[in-house]
Amino acid sequence: MPVFHDQLNREVNISAIPQRIVSIVPSQTELLFYLGLDRQIVGVTKFCIHPKEKVKLLTKIGGTKQLDLELIKSLKPDLIIANKEENERNQVEALMNVCPVWISDINNIEGALSMIQSVGIITGKTVAAKDLCRNITLQFQKFTLSNLNLSVAYFIWRKPYMVAGVETYIDSLLKLCGLKNAFNTYRYPEVTPADLIQANPGILLLSSEPYPFKQKHIDEFKQLLPHAKVILVDGEMFSWYGNRLLQVPGYLANLVKLI
Repeated sequence: MPVFHDQLNREVNISAIPQRIVSIVPSQTELLFYLGLDRQIVGVTKFCIHPKEKVKLLTKIGGTKQLDLELIKSLKPDLIIANKEENERNQVEALMNVCPVWISDINNIEGALSMIQSVGIITGKTVAAKDLCRNITLQFQKFTLSNLNLSVAYFIWRKPYMVAGVETYIDSLLKLCGLKNAFNTYRYPEVTPADLIQANPGILLLSSEPYPFKQKHIDEFKQLLPHAKVILVDGEMFSWYGNRLLQVPGYLANLVKLI
């Protein structure tokens, strides 16, 4: 039986090319379709919204952190694609009793490229995955690292405020833009208005997901930090680490111009 290793360095035994895949990670769902696995995907989360016309036809198995385990089991998957950050550990461990579970753990571009290659190998789409990685690499080679050296807070949630901390995938993209994270805390810490005032970042980035920040929220932050530049950003560009990476260098280049 072939043995693969996921990004937690777990051994994952997959006896044959999977024919019934459940993806519980939105960006990796999009990747599976990009690789041409339309017929193999049998279940996705309600947050798996791309590609729109294809995912709407599939069984929805709950949210990324509130999975319907019995429904997943009824789909009789032979592979489940999960993520350490986006899915709940207890639920993922329960799914390991259903079928092989391959878990990604991505903190930077290199990790994303490794994930794409591994998923390609596991699903019999090695050539397509290699081509995608090559094209992504070419796009990033065109992106000139910025030397802005400005302090930034990247907000992902409101009530309570939550930001992307250091050593996250989002933080790695901020560094590419020449931005320094104002909050030197791991993962996604809650911050108070007082914390924000004390950190005093020059740039505030409000993400479109998971919390849908809008233009109306800019004034809210301007009251706290009147001298900061507040910009709404596309959360998918900052946190979807599959084929969406083809578009990221161009997006970041335009964002740097705004800053």
